[in-house]
Amino acid sequence: MNRNLITADNIKEIAEQLDCGLRAFIHKTSGQLLFVPDEDSLEDLDFDAWGDENEELENNLEDYHEIEKWTSREAFQVMRKFADQVSDNDLQSRLFDALNKNKPFRAFGYVIDDSDFRQQWFDFQNKSQQEFVARELNRLLSADE
Repeated sequence: MNRNLITADNIKEIAEQLDCGLRAFIHKTSGQLLFVPDEDSLEDLDFDAWGDENEELENNLEDYHEIEKWTSREAFQVMRKFADQVSDNDLQSRLFDALNKNKPFRAFGYVIDDSDFRQQWFDFQNKSQQEFVARELNRLLSADE
């Protein structure tokens, strides 16, 4: 894969689509991006709408790299990093408490949604997702060399 295919726009689009529950693929030579629903996370979706993309992948999968989405462990680490840098001590304490609960993702979401830091969280999460995608693309590039 050509290093010139890793553009900021590609990284942003891939991160956004992965966050929406789609699987992301990049063509090894052209850089064409393909997105298809992740059947494991989007069960109630009409998959026929992605017929052309699915057919392309079915016939030419070896020409594409799949960009994996981050694991729940990696997502948890991002939440922890965000909590580490929050300037409001009370909110920081509540975020760490949420991360130590039985369902940390849900608990973190409740705390952050009820705070003045909600947009900062979304911005931090988005930036972290883009950094993750950039690392994944660089890893795939290195594997091709």
